[in-house]
This record gives sequence, C-alpha cells and structure tokens, in this order.
Amino acid sequence: MELTRRDVLRGTGALIALPFLESLAPAAAAAKPPLRMGIVTVTGGTVLESWKPKETGPLGKLPSILRPLEPHKDDLLVISGLSHNGKTDGLNGHESAGYLHLTGAPEAKKINGKSHSSKSVDQAAAEVVGQSSYLPSLEMGMSNQETRYSWRAADQHVPYESNPRLVFDRMFRGRQVAVPDWTRRSAAPAVPGAKRDSEDQSVLDYVVDEAGRLKSSLSAADRHRLDEYLHSVRAVERRVQLVENLQLQAAQDAEHPGPSAAVVPANLPDGRMAGRMRQATERDPEIHGEYTRLFADLMILAFQTDTTRVCTFAVGTDESLFPGVVTVGYERHCHTLEHQGNADKPEHADPIAREACRQIHAWYTGLFGEMVKRMKAIDEGGSTLLDNSLLLYTSYMADGGHGKDDYPVVFAGNAQGTLKTGRHLAFPKKTPMSNLYLEMLDRMGVKLDEFGESKVSKHAAFNGRLPGLA
Repeated sequence: MELTRRDVLRGTGALIALPFLESLAPAAAAAKPPLRMGIVTVTGGTVLESWKPKETGPLGKLPSILRPLEPHKDDLLVISGLSHNGKTDGLNGHESAGYLHLTGAPEAKKINGKSHSSKSVDQAAAEVVGQSSYLPSLEMGMSNQETRYSWRAADQHVPYESNPRLVFDRMFRGRQVAVPDWTRRSAAPAVPGAKRDSEDQSVLDYVVDEAGRLKSSLSAADRHRLDEYLHSVRAVERRVQLVENLQLQAAQDAEHPGPSAAVVPANLPDGRMAGRMRQATERDPEIHGEYTRLFADLMILAFQTDTTRVCTFAVGTDESLFPGVVTVGYERHCHTLEHQGNADKPEHADPIAREACRQIHAWYTGLFGEMVKRMKAIDEGGSTLLDNSLLLYTSYMADGGHGKDDYPVVFAGNAQGTLKTGRHLAFPKKTPMSNLYLEMLDRMGVKLDEFGESKVSKHAAFNGRLPGLA
C-alpha cells in the first residue's frame, strides 16, 4: 500500500486536534513554585581586586564592584578560584572565552570555518525542565558572532535575540499574561480537553495504522526512514499537546491569579526603533541602562509567569562607550580600556584604565542590583521569586585581557534552600567552572556524572563537584 500525499496532508490536519496525554501534563504535585535558572553574563570580565572579597566566610563590607549589592548581602554567595582550562584552536581571544563560557568545553575550535564547542549549561537544563514550560528557554541580549555562549550541541550555537519586542511577542504569542497561583495549581491542575472522536483522532494513531500495512513491503532503508518519521510525528504531537495544556493553565491563572501582579514593560520599542535603541546603547550609557532594564524586566516576567524556567541574558558589548560612567582619564571605549587596564599582573596595567574598568563593572552591578531587588519583592505565596531562582551573575571573561582564571561568580538567592548565602567561598586556583555548572544542573533536577571538563581537565578536583555550597 502506498502512503499518498493525501494521507500525509490528512495527518497534518489532525495535528490541530490531539487527545490529551496525561503523562505530558506539567507536573503539579508540589504546592510550591518551580526553581528557575537565570544567568546574567556581563561583557568584559572584571577587575578582580575590586570584585573578590579578601576574606572567606561571612561577607563583610563588599568590594567596590559588588557594593551596589550591599542591601542584599545576605542573599549572595560569592565564589572564587574557578577557571576554564579547555583548549582552543583557531579562535581569537573573545571567541576563545565566549565558546568556553557556559560550556566548560574541554576543547573549542573552528573546523573549516564552522564553530565547535559543546552543550552549554543553560541548554542542558532546558532539555529537562523545558518540557514543563511554554518555552524551553530564552536567550536574549547583546551577544554577537564572537560571544557565542549558548550551545545545543557541539556544532549548534543558539542565537540571542536583541529586540525586546520580539522577545515579548515570543513569550506571549497566543496566550495571556498571567501569574500562577502555585497552591491552586497543585490542588486543581488544568482540566484537559475532551478526548477526540475517531474522525478527529491523533495523527500518530492514523499513521501507525498505515505504517503497519506498509512495513512488510518496504526495504530496510525505507523502514528506517519510516521509523524516523513516526518519531518526528510523536515529538510534534507531544509539544502541541503540552502547549495546549499550558494555554489552558494560563487561562485558569488569569481567572485565579497568584499573589503578585505581572508588570508588562510599557516602553517596548517597535519596528525600526528597536534596532535604533540597540545601536544607541553602544554610544549612550543612559539608553544602555534602559535597554538593560528592559531585558531584566522581561526575564523577571518570564519567570514570574512560568513562561520559561531557563533564561540567559547577555549584558553589554565590548564596543560600548561610557561617557559619564567613566570619570577618569580620556578614554571611554570599553574594549580599549579592557586591554589597557589588564596585564599579566594588575600592577603592570595602566592604573587609570583599570580604574575606568572598575567603574564600568560597578555600574553594571548596580543594574543587576535593581533586578535582584525586584525579584526579592515578588511574592510567590510564602516565598519570593528570588528564593525560587538559581540566579548567576558572571562574565564571559575573567578579565578584559581575555583571561580564563578566577572567573567572577556571584549567586543571588538561595535556590530554594540549596545554597547557603551571605558568604564568600574560595576554591583552589584553576578548579573547573564546569564543576559549578554540574552543581547548577543538579539543583535543576538534571542528574549527570560530569559536565564539560569537570572530570577530564588536568585540574579536575572534588570528583567534578563543588563541596560546601549548601
């Protein structure tokens, strides 16, 4: 029997009306919000002596770059000593740092001009927890061809969206902006739609029936192709059913919302204005700040409305100018200052340029502090959005000289009690950042024995983990 074009078209139409599959409904057993993973990564590294606390243990007065976070000191965990030790081949300094940044890859390179790294921590988390939210993950901000942070696979990087309007449209296309009441969700999960009748059945049921009659007359190669097709149909069917159920859930949330109100950004740029705003950020720190706040608001809204549970936000570019933020010397170009202000040792760097870099990173931390304050104020029914987030603040370089040793790492929030905050935790120099990523994935419910170079680095330590975080 021949599988005709008409059969395929009939099957495609059936995708619109699918039976409810109980196993695909979002989990609703726990009467508490889910844990979200947020990564806020700032361009240009940091100035280590103005970032890293001098003492380990309880946090005292914060170093100047972290000083804007002083009101939230008890919610912070500062970690030092972590590095990327992976090899790179055929990459410039920014590519080398960017490709290793969230992957911890043992090796990153270009093969025939095509970039290669390994799966990044955000995408590894999205593969698991992304099945329970409207979007598996969000990647947004000011990444470029050199600063490729997120990777689904070794040869597949994830682009970042720099237009806040498009981010918002992607988040709420076909659904309402609604805040879940997690207690209600636990007590009364969304009621699924009625099962379809035989005329409106699952496309998979129809195609499997046809495939059973076809298989005996197919070659081995064609049977393999047919199996691949059926697998693809099942994947589409599951995703459509999940989205339909989540839309039902959002409608119920709109009728019975959670304890906090969702705030939709009022100044989302449209059309050409978004592109102009993006370009203006590199020349005007005031616009740069507003642009950053806009994306921070979108990240908060995405978590608050359970649109996604994994979000990566790239802040700033190395090409930005900082008049008014930098108050020393005459240079205001970030990239130039990064190179002038960094050397093999801090004392060998230009001190004025280094102070300028310090001022830039203190300014970025102030914007991050605003975000932390907002998340801490959002009630999720006895806990806050910050309590229910694993929020990492870092940079794609350890310093502006493309350094990979002693990366800046700050967690804000206690990740539902799985991080002990209010302290500085130091690890031996060159301990792999991959160890930290493995710990993050573990808290998100992703159980792996290793990640990146956690066990293969010549500096491997602690059996690929980081003791003492909790």
